[in-house]
Amino acid sequence: MISLAGRDIMHAWGKFVFTGVGLGLLIGITLSMAGIYRGMVDDGKALLDNSGADLWVVQQDTLGPYAEPSSIYDDVWRGIRGMPGVARTANVTYLTMQVRQGDRDVRTMVTGVTAGEPGTPGWPPYLIAGRQITRGHYEAVADIASGFKLGDRLQIRRNHYTVVGLTRRMVSSSGDPMVFIPLRDAQEAQFLKDNDTIHQQRRRTAENPAYNRPGTPGLLDTIIASQSMNPYVNAVLVQIAPEYSAETVAESIRRWKRLTVYTRSQMKEILIGKLIATSSKQIFMFLVILSIVSAAIVAFIIYTLTLGKIREIAVLKLIGTKNRTIVSLIMQQSIALGMIGFVVGKIAATLLMAPIFPKYVLLEPLDSVIGFVVIMVICILASIIAIRAALKIDPAEAIGG
Repeated sequence: MISLAGRDIMHAWGKFVFTGVGLGLLIGITLSMAGIYRGMVDDGKALLDNSGADLWVVQQDTLGPYAEPSSIYDDVWRGIRGMPGVARTANVTYLTMQVRQGDRDVRTMVTGVTAGEPGTPGWPPYLIAGRQITRGHYEAVADIASGFKLGDRLQIRRNHYTVVGLTRRMVSSSGDPMVFIPLRDAQEAQFLKDNDTIHQQRRRTAENPAYNRPGTPGLLDTIIASQSMNPYVNAVLVQIAPEYSAETVAESIRRWKRLTVYTRSQMKEILIGKLIATSSKQIFMFLVILSIVSAAIVAFIIYTLTLGKIREIAVLKLIGTKNRTIVSLIMQQSIALGMIGFVVGKIAATLLMAPIFPKYVLLEPLDSVIGFVVIMVICILASIIAIRAALKIDPAEAIGG
């Protein structure tokens, strides 16, 4: 019966192959959607791993620094550094913004890192070209996905930076490439107001009678000077000593510093469970819709092919062919169509869709195995309509006009 199904496929091989290719492109999109979700999860994990932190100390009652705005004083790290179990600390700022290079803008996550050496929390763990930041101002390390090259000059707010190093897979949870600059420059970019705003704020302060009261000499100058300062960061990254547990150190910081502290597992839950929760639901809905559409296409094609050979099936029935043989014929054709579609879809997803998609697409072998099984099940279920139609064919059709 395998040869009979094969001969029937070869009889209309053009229609069968082109249908399989069309189905394969649809399957390729489905596999790519699953890869997009995997890529989003991997971006979140990469952000945590590349930070080099065991704990994230942020503003109280916030989910910062990745999920919500967080602002704490930049001298908090000193008190944290002296606590039991803390090995290293580092301030860090994160700001998602457009970075200009020449005539183009690139959406990036600008990260402010403290001075230090490789291994300092917040620093890119490795470079593929160039060197790390060694000066206190106007140098940058960029992820290669940004398209920046060594020696490029970037404009961030009012200042210009020279790219001195390139790294790879340093991205935000949304997949934006990261650009690392000195912390002071990043604080200025994030917290410092523009010149016009500062001028207007100083004028309002000077005209405020509350700051010009008798007996308060120097108060106005102190207030105006404080308005030019930006003593804030988004978080303090903490590395703990090997003999201490993360939760123990975190609880101590929460108790004595009155700040919110997240461990790696908690921050992972925030990134994956909250930041990409809506996107994952949308992708799941698309996967369901695409699966239904694929099943409808297979059902329609197999049904059409079955109706196109009513006389042949009637002849088979007339000569005494059992129903299970006819069922096997139709089901084999449906499975063959699904296999062609899966092969085309896998090739399309791997070689065409994943490389050109703007976001990171992670195609895992397990997803392909699950996808193949699901496609085979869909093809088997989709052939039921054609099977029912074939079993209702009257053998008299073989000798009818």
